[in-house]
Amino acid sequence: MRFRPCIDIHNGKVKQIVGGSLDDRNSALENYVSDQGAEFYAQMYKDKGLSGGHIIMLNKPGTAEYEASRAEAKRGLAAYEGGMQVGGGINADNAGEFIDAGASHVIVTSYIFDKVKLEFNNLENLKKAVGCERIVIDLSCRYNNGSYYVVTDRWQTFTEVKVDEETLKMLGEHCDEFLIHGVDVEGLKQGIDERLFEILAKAESKKITYAGGVRSYEDADKIYRLGDGKIDYTVGSALKIFGGELDMDELIAKNR
Repeated sequence: MRFRPCIDIHNGKVKQIVGGSLDDRNSALENYVSDQGAEFYAQMYKDKGLSGGHIIMLNKPGTAEYEASRAEAKRGLAAYEGGMQVGGGINADNAGEFIDAGASHVIVTSYIFDKVKLEFNNLENLKKAVGCERIVIDLSCRYNNGSYYVVTDRWQTFTEVKVDEETLKMLGEHCDEFLIHGVDVEGLKQGIDERLFEILAKAESKKITYAGGVRSYEDADKIYRLGDGKIDYTVGSALKIFGGELDMDELIAKNR
């Protein structure tokens, strides 16, 4: 288990938002808006030797706001070349652009779904563009009717794909890692989604990084225990650098 850093970008600014509040109008409830750019945070993570973190562009592709976020993301990638992953609006046509800009991996969700079903042709095209070893599949999920389902389109649309051991095993053949967002607790600082961890801990899959709800050092210990030490995690709104109370160095010290 290790702590992985993050940089979330919305409307060209580094922010922390309430995950489920994001919509197609590029609006969201904000927990924190930074005066610093992505380059500042990427350099900080580089100086601390933290690799495998992610930069996420939260805007809808094709909008001016997305273009602003893309430019900011590239500044972060350039500051820590090869040290961070990038996601948000990624497809087979632009994935190589972000790898060339310095990303170690591209993170994808909506592109590999056609409305509510998996679109394997798109996934195959992405693999041809950058290689399986450069792909992180983001399974952002919400709880509904007794199961977790992948949600797309800035976490607003439920798909038919359940997040379970079978899905993780199947998709693991097409990527290098998974990023699992517990959307129901994302940005709320109310604790991790323990019910989701029951699924993740049982899965024999590629490396998993969990995101959502971490609010205390005890939560980090809980992630180690519930995930049997094999699941990494990221923290956003609860970090001091994003207006919260947790010291990043203390979390780094818990790496095992």
